[in-house]
Amino acid sequence: MSKQEIIICNNLRNDLEKAISSHKYDKLFILTDNHTYCQCLPVIENINQIKDATHITIGVEDINKTLETLAYVWLKLSNSGATRHSLMINLGGGMVTDLGGFAAATFKRGIQFINIPTTLLSMVDAAVGGKTGINFNGLKNEIGAFAPASEVIIDSEFLKTSDYENIISGYAEMLKHGLISTEENWKELIKFDFDKEIDYKSLQNLIGKSVAIKENIVEQDPHEKGIRKALNLGHTIGHAFESFALKTEHPSLHGYAVAWGLVCELYLSHVKLNFPKEKLRQTVTFIKEHYGRLNFSCKDYDTLYELMTHDKKNESAGEINFTLLSNIGEIKINQTVSKEDIFESLDFYSETMG
Repeated sequence: MSKQEIIICNNLRNDLEKAISSHKYDKLFILTDNHTYCQCLPVIENINQIKDATHITIGVEDINKTLETLAYVWLKLSNSGATRHSLMINLGGGMVTDLGGFAAATFKRGIQFINIPTTLLSMVDAAVGGKTGINFNGLKNEIGAFAPASEVIIDSEFLKTSDYENIISGYAEMLKHGLISTEENWKELIKFDFDKEIDYKSLQNLIGKSVAIKENIVEQDPHEKGIRKALNLGHTIGHAFESFALKTEHPSLHGYAVAWGLVCELYLSHVKLNFPKEKLRQTVTFIKEHYGRLNFSCKDYDTLYELMTHDKKNESAGEINFTLLSNIGEIKINQTVSKEDIFESLDFYSETMG
């Protein structure tokens, strides 16, 4: 998998013009959703290359991350004369960069694309690292491919078009990055003040650190055979929470589900690997204060467990694969946990999160 260039912007116009000019292409396409078409496209549409782009706009939110939407993007590319030498810009959150990246990776066996993430979640997670895909058969990211963008252009100015819920959703992935890196980074993250007006300059600094953590891991293990599994912390149970919320028609933002998953998986880390109790307490307190809780009862445990069995990280049937921690930055991949222990972690979640 080729290495993508991550650009933390000082000047969006200059950085984007330079990135587009580095490509030889016959046609330029720009993919947005209904929200980013209105809120984010105006920020870049006066750039000369963008003026000539063909626009493709899709529906908002994860409910549109489907095979039908993917086929719509393919159709628009085909009917608009796209060739294997065309270039696509994905301007949007994780749904746009995931689906747009997969569309680009599969159209004509692959065209080049640039990601411009506009939500915090896409800046620190979805747009970086080369994973693309769609939801299928009620399961999150069931169909996809490893296909990195040529460039990922990150500018925290776009976050001013996001609401608090989407910013705090993305922050869950940053919290995960802190947990798998250093105590210093983790402390910075749990002390960041969301109660006052957001300091976007300070946040961009933390974003840069977070992206660097993910980049370093992805470079070591691009296809998730080893250390890249560290990035799955919080996701095994988190994805089950996300799918459960979708099934019960109370969909949650991805980062919220990851945060809730961290509560359970840090508890498992404490029980299985002696992850420090005080760090567990501090992290859970931060999550409780900022993310609320997902409502479920013990009657739903079997459903949640069944959803975990479909997780792509499982290496053999009947076993649930986790990434756990013995301490901050001390990563233990390929940890299998019994059904009883998983149910115990769900009990902990229910009791702790109120």
